[in-house]
Amino acid sequence: MTHPVHTPVVAADGGLIRFALADLLAGAPATMRVELSDAAAAEPWLTRLVGEEHTLAALTAGHVEVPARPELAALALLLWARRWWPASPVLGVPSLDPALLDLETAVATTAVAEGVLDGFEATPGELFDAAAEGLAATAVPGEVRDLCHRLSAWFDDRDDVVRAEAAAGLAAAVSPGQRAYALAAGSSGSLSAEGIVAGGRTSVDWARVPPGILDAAEDTVTWRIVAAPTATRLEVEVAGAFADAALTAFATRDGEVVAEVPLRLGAGYFAGAADLTGDVHIGLVVGVTAEGIIGTTREDRADVVALVRAREAVPPEARTLAERAAVAADGEEF
Repeated sequence: MTHPVHTPVVAADGGLIRFALADLLAGAPATMRVELSDAAAAEPWLTRLVGEEHTLAALTAGHVEVPARPELAALALLLWARRWWPASPVLGVPSLDPALLDLETAVATTAVAEGVLDGFEATPGELFDAAAEGLAATAVPGEVRDLCHRLSAWFDDRDDVVRAEAAAGLAAAVSPGQRAYALAAGSSGSLSAEGIVAGGRTSVDWARVPPGILDAAEDTVTWRIVAAPTATRLEVEVAGAFADAALTAFATRDGEVVAEVPLRLGAGYFAGAADLTGDVHIGLVVGVTAEGIIGTTREDRADVVALVRAREAVPPEARTLAERAAVAADGEEF
């Protein structure tokens, strides 16, 4: 099965609409695949979306591939970027402002919700609320004002007076500037240097940590087992932190968790330590260890980074607002 990191998707009532990641990131989505899970729930929007002939094919086979709809492709890219964008100064991929992503996704959702997918579950209101909490100064104030005015009108048409006024107020308040991030690339060197009995480096699985928290580069996790007078201690440091989050590193032995290390934010890194019992042959996982999570591989992550890096050839109008803001703030292409 293709990992979700490779398949941008829009979820609708009774079905999924998938795009090829390479096409979306290249700014040229030619087709989209509609997959049905509940034909009865999907049928009200399916005919409007793909036409009668393709609807019959979809209902018969359970799926159909059709020409891409621009508004759905734009939404799929934004939803993917909110979860999987591989921000990394080490790799030359800029951080994307989550508030700008939420704002643009809210507007993109209104385009889909009106007349295309009546049962679409994403709510422009919730996305706007999330954006409004984090958006103040931005490198693209003019574009933000435009999106806020469009949302204000959309909310007003639906008698959501509170959000209509909030969007209009945000449009008036937004100002030129640049959001600051907590990132300080590299390691603080705070791990112990004495009594080391084992150690190593590993990578963060993007699927196991919140988006936009850690540098997406490989081998950012350093761990050491240190022999102390009273106990053997496991020390962990994760270099490249953009923001704070509740993170834990789990030491495993033969697939079983043998120690949990709560990680706390430092100056551009997370670090923590915990006592360790038993032998020193362990594995290390940063983030959630639940069995239901589909993990990413080093190859998965390298493929995505390569596709994102290739976006430097994509014209600005084909990029997200958050990307354009990052470029404007840095004053250069990535």
